[in-house]
Amino acid sequence: MRKLTITVSEEVYEGLHRRIGARRISSFIDRLARPYVSEDAAEALYREALHDQDRLEAIADWDDLPADEAMDESS
Repeated sequence: MRKLTITVSEEVYEGLHRRIGARRISSFIDRLARPYVSEDAAEALYREALHDQDRLEAIADWDDLPADEAMDESS
């Protein structure tokens, strides 16, 4: 393990303490970041997503939208 110092807003800091717990923040951030830096983890998440029926249906619904509706962030 390596130690890393990061800076976050007061809101994020308080939220992490409240929701995650002071002694569990490091492991939470490690799990959160792992898919972005580990090819094995990213590949496993991709394989998992391929078998997630709800996600596949949502993608299919989104794929059927006209481009102007798909890009509309207000809905």
